Amino acid sequence: MPSLAFVPPPAERAVGLGFYITDTPGVPGTTKSSPEEFRVSEISSYPLPDSSGTYTVLRIVSRGWEQHELGSALARELGLAPHAIAWSGTKDRRAVAERLASYRGPPPDHAVSLPGVEIVESYRARDGLVLGHHYGNAFEIHVVPSETTPQSAATSYAATEAALRSAGGFPNFFGPQRFGEVRPITHTVGRALVQGDPADAVEIYLTAIPPGTVAGRGDDARVAYAEHRDPARALREMPVDYRFERTLLERLTRGQDATQALRGLSRDLRLLFVHAYQSYLFNRWLCERRTAGLPLTSPVPGDRVLRIGRDGSYRSQDGVPVDTDNLRECVELVARGGALVAGPLVGFETPVESGPVGGLLDQLLREEGVDRVGFRVPFAPEISSKGAWRPLVLPVPPIAREVDPTGTWFKFALPKGAYATVLLREFLKVGATAGSAPRGG
Repeated sequence: MPSLAFVPPPAERAVGLGFYITDTPGVPGTTKSSPEEFRVSEISSYPLPDSSGTYTVLRIVSRGWEQHELGSALARELGLAPHAIAWSGTKDRRAVAERLASYRGPPPDHAVSLPGVEIVESYRARDGLVLGHHYGNAFEIHVVPSETTPQSAATSYAATEAALRSAGGFPNFFGPQRFGEVRPITHTVGRALVQGDPADAVEIYLTAIPPGTVAGRGDDARVAYAEHRDPARALREMPVDYRFERTLLERLTRGQDATQALRGLSRDLRLLFVHAYQSYLFNRWLCERRTAGLPLTSPVPGDRVLRIGRDGSYRSQDGVPVDTDNLRECVELVARGGALVAGPLVGFETPVESGPVGGLLDQLLREEGVDRVGFRVPFAPEISSKGAWRPLVLPVPPIAREVDPTGTWFKFALPKGAYATVLLREFLKVGATAGSAPRGG
């Protein structure tokens, strides 16, 4: 069973990260003090080069860029349509990140002049990138302990790593950055979309300021707009670099309704809202499963398992149903490392299951006021989602730790979709308190 010794801080519980799987004391510390202290390199699946191909593939190194903002800026720099840049995965804003991007058109004929951006490779290809077109990511993260010496912290880190391996892995939560590092509202926008309420989605995006978030330059404009409801005035008051808010306000100023205003945002960004809500539901469901006393590392009837391929990958769409007839086989397959127990990323094709596993999901959806069919998003079918499956717990990867005079460098690689911050939170337990977490995280 996961640990009950420490309770995650409120900001984590608000997005569903409701427990730790280890009961070792954490070593509070800081990460991302600068982008150079959080380095992520995509383990890419390269589209095949083709000198006559209609796509260009770029390998980009960026420092301190949010990915959607980088895509828009890069498109402007290269003279492309606003939403022309495609990626295989999302990277952290506060990081030095290396990854692939693609677009339809010829390679750039000049060096980009964006600060903190370097194109280190470009070539023609016959295919562009799609979401998930990579294997994983390699990380190098510097952690500076705030309450002890680096040497003492290293001893505690070793104890936590041993506890993680004994537990069978770490919970595969979606990390806080999935919901917005500065203003965690992407999942609440997504909930409104799934509930069929685009007006509420726009309202949340323009005005919501979650409790406990760091004050932002746009907060005054958000508060003012919530009171005066004048999009033209709000457009004058919103900071000029808040491009997505300004896009919505510009369309509202022209008399467009909420559905039309949302279409001013890229499909990738709108799809991110829906995916963020799926992520929030997964996090909460994982906490409910733990609270119900159901195992996290062994399947029960009603579960799905994801077979692990010879290259270590798995397909999130190919969950094998577990029932009483194949339960023993699935338990043995997971035990010998041939499969992972998976939970639902809810979509319109997510099946209705009986038994404890299905009951947990149905109760959660009732509490949220949504149902599976809502993920068709009828007013914006291009951002619909049929659902998928996600491992509940991931094996602990090989971790290299290098102690320097100020802290420790953690170096490891994770499969796509996994969050380095979720693994690190087991070591740090920043803001955790002693005692049992409330039900549901």
